[in-house]
Amino acid sequence: MNATRETFLAPDGQELAYWEMGEGQAVVLLHGLFSDARTNWIRYGHAAAIAAKGFRLVMPDLRAHGTSARPHDPAAYPPDVLASDGMALIAHLGLVDYDLGGYSLGGRTSARMVIAGARPRRLVIGGMGLTGLLSTQPRAEMFRDVLRGLGTHPRGSEEWRSEAFLKTTGGDPEALLPLLDSFVDSTEAQLRSIRPPTLVVSGADDDDNGSAEALSDLLADGRYVEIPGNHMSAVVKPELGRAIADFLAS
Repeated sequence: MNATRETFLAPDGQELAYWEMGEGQAVVLLHGLFSDARTNWIRYGHAAAIAAKGFRLVMPDLRAHGTSARPHDPAAYPPDVLASDGMALIAHLGLVDYDLGGYSLGGRTSARMVIAGARPRRLVIGGMGLTGLLSTQPRAEMFRDVLRGLGTHPRGSEEWRSEAFLKTTGGDPEALLPLLDSFVDSTEAQLRSIRPPTLVVSGADDDDNGSAEALSDLLADGRYVEIPGNHMSAVVKPELGRAIADFLAS
């Protein structure tokens, strides 16, 4: 099953790309930091598994990632810019009855979109725990260290692995650094206000962003599903796509 690439203009005029696959109920899926739609959703079969259940997938390349614009000007990265871009994409497509979700940064951004007023039928927050939503800057600072110290990280360290992944996706450090400053913390009250049924899916060994189970427990209608792997490896396993497909089709 092939994906087609489309583009639209964000409110500030930046050209952003998204990929579509399948037919049926629309599902907007957002990828993680340093990744892109093809790496996160298409390469390992997740998009095909979800589309096979009768869904139309809309998978943007987030600002500063993939085939979307990668501006270097810090002014292009105001607070919550990724959530604003996501809302603009939903408006561009005229989506009313849709599902929404993401992995890691994409999961956090999906939550921020709902807090900002998005009204999906169902929500998926993958690879994200409660701490990663309540306090974004500790992880952001680690990624700043990755980007500022390219080529110097000890082999086998978390920073070294992140840099290696960045190289595989052709990431642009000059665009990604100011993006990190756009992250916005959520409050527990805001998270409790999320009403759609929400799948919180995370690797059994993924503690990069705190407890996913604690996040699920805080949500009004959260369902926690554990899959094999850690933060980096869970996203390549078929269990991720199956968990999302089964949840959306239920």
